[in-house]
Amino acid sequence: MANRGKKYLEVRKQVDSTKNYSIDEAVELLKKVSYSKFDGTVEVHAQLGIDYKKSDQNVRSTVSLPHGTGKDITVLVFAEDDLADKAKEAGADYAGDDEIIDKINNQNWTDFDIAIATPNMMKKVGKLGRVLGPKGLMPSPKAGTVTEDIEKAVKDFKAGKVEVRNDKSGNVHFPAGKISFENSQLVENIKSGMDQLSKLKPQATKGKFFKKIVLSPTMGPGIKLDINEFPVV
Repeated sequence: MANRGKKYLEVRKQVDSTKNYSIDEAVELLKKVSYSKFDGTVEVHAQLGIDYKKSDQNVRSTVSLPHGTGKDITVLVFAEDDLADKAKEAGADYAGDDEIIDKINNQNWTDFDIAIATPNMMKKVGKLGRVLGPKGLMPSPKAGTVTEDIEKAVKDFKAGKVEVRNDKSGNVHFPAGKISFENSQLVENIKSGMDQLSKLKPQATKGKFFKKIVLSPTMGPGIKLDINEFPVV
């Protein structure tokens, strides 16, 4: 805490670290303790009761937020010919095959948020693992980013679908919107995202799926949520 800035320490006083807040309370408080001069992102951090070292307990999928993330998502599609054209018509920012692959491979170019690929492209795209892998940009069937239905995938991610995957601490993070969103929009996004996340509990996982849930702004302290408000399968 000693390394935190003056603004952080000041707003931190408004958060009771011993309390588990309801979603409505947390969203209202979050707007008071966010101190970024820009329109910050509201992040959900969920600590899961999984053993991330076991592959059958890892979580990687997507959740769709009813009000979107508030961010303009840049989508790249690996596809050939007509499918590349259809991807662009659906809203993809970039679409193509060898030329894009060469640019990523030779220039470490990753100016995009989501990469989607048709299944037949994965043999070539797989070679980009050293660039895309560490940034979490490698297309995956589990994340819905390797698909024949390119048009739907592009539209879904543009509209507010986000990828969720656990890190090496067994935590999952996803954006739930912007500070400028109406409280009701943030609450609905959080509830919807957590409801979808609860359905991703691996069969091999025993006990509680949600161990701790924290809401935080881009700049500001985290607020613990009452996990009893969320459905757990």
